[in-house]
Amino acid sequence: MQDVAFGTPRKLPKATQLKGRVVVLDIAFAGAGSEGFEKVTQRFIDDLGPRLRAWVDHHDHVAHAQYRNDPRFVLATKAEHGACPEMIDRALVERVGPVETVVCHTDFDGLASAAKWMLGGDEPYPGCDSDAHAIDTRLGRPSRAAERIDRALRARPRDTALMGLVVRHLASRLSDASLWAPIDEAAAALLPIERETHRAATGYRRLPPGVALVDITTGFGHIDKTLLLLLGQEREPVSVVLDRDNVTVAARFDSGLNFLELFKLSGGMPTRVSLPRKREDEVLRALGVDLDSLVV
Repeated sequence: MQDVAFGTPRKLPKATQLKGRVVVLDIAFAGAGSEGFEKVTQRFIDDLGPRLRAWVDHHDHVAHAQYRNDPRFVLATKAEHGACPEMIDRALVERVGPVETVVCHTDFDGLASAAKWMLGGDEPYPGCDSDAHAIDTRLGRPSRAAERIDRALRARPRDTALMGLVVRHLASRLSDASLWAPIDEAAAALLPIERETHRAATGYRRLPPGVALVDITTGFGHIDKTLLLLLGQEREPVSVVLDRDNVTVAARFDSGLNFLELFKLSGGMPTRVSLPRKREDEVLRALGVDLDSLVV
């Protein structure tokens, strides 16, 4: 079994702490900003050097073009592949060859990618790829097994011990029934978070031309922002969540909207972006909202 390390686009492990040859799965290139592509992604690639054997990802980014001729990089857009596991197969794993460390994203999509790589390109269980697609795009309904794992990860999004357990469970093809207990225990913690999220959703304002806006800067406890955005999309095609630091904008995966182009961002998910709160007015204007209508 390879070592497994976890990362996000803006928070990658130190290359010096990773053993041997490395593959990176489902981690997008960092976007613009003070801790963007050059300072995070590019530095990580340079620090790994020839130890980096593959980088497989499905998030849009303008810097993908720089690696088009580098066979180590298997890069796609979100439209081409809704989830990362479907990009991994036996042929790819065999071509890359042995690795000692798998670095993956911290959600179901990323952990399933890690387990699939460790299994030589085989699904951890039949339908796992489809489950990852359903969860990452929020289209369709995942299996009960995937739903249990996804809920646990959403309840404890920074619990690396839980992530390691999930990878172990998937890589063992869900064969150890005892591993469901800590996963279900973690998932139970999502219930009060969901209640608070539904309470926050009652504050959505519906604004022309099809925007649902809610401000959760104060007065709320732990919120599941993904769920809150989805609840907004039940009201209008575009949902906007304001918190203390960010403006987050989202639409359905199949909406055809591209917020990366609209807000001139270098990378990420076309249908979900976060920008600094100071850009609130700019964002709302770009979405066609009449700012005068926000004055109470």
